[in-house]
Amino acid sequence: MSVQTDGPPREPRTPRKPLLELTFGVEDIPGLRLRVGECAAEAGLAEPRRGDFVLAVHEVACNAVEHGGGTGQLVLEHADGALHCRVADDGPGFTADLVPAEAPGELTGESGRGLWLSRQLTDRMDIARGAVGVVVTLVMGLSGGAPD
Repeated sequence: MSVQTDGPPREPRTPRKPLLELTFGVEDIPGLRLRVGECAAEAGLAEPRRGDFVLAVHEVACNAVEHGGGTGQLVLEHADGALHCRVADDGPGFTADLVPAEAPGELTGESGRGLWLSRQLTDRMDIARGAVGVVVTLVMGLSGGAPD
């Protein structure tokens, strides 16, 4: 797993029509999780990696709602042998140094737990500042290996 933070969000080399594209708020999170799972299954992402990917997307989407202005935008694509899920928000933004190197615990506080978990569960996590807010891209290879 890796985290890339400099420059604009990485785009898939072979762009495809999005499998899922939506704007969401807190009330949409349960349905978002189900829809991401369905799209991941249709794209061929097998368990247990599918569950890991869905949980990672869920954590980033919850962060967007809680810390990023109350809503977020999600785009899920299948390209280059992987699923690419971009979650953008309109909050104050953050950089990869906010993501703890080790699991946050009771002594270190709770901040960054969802981002840390998302980084652990996916093959790649990119963090890029947008014009406003931040764009987090989670990537999961369909064949079980990390994509380029």
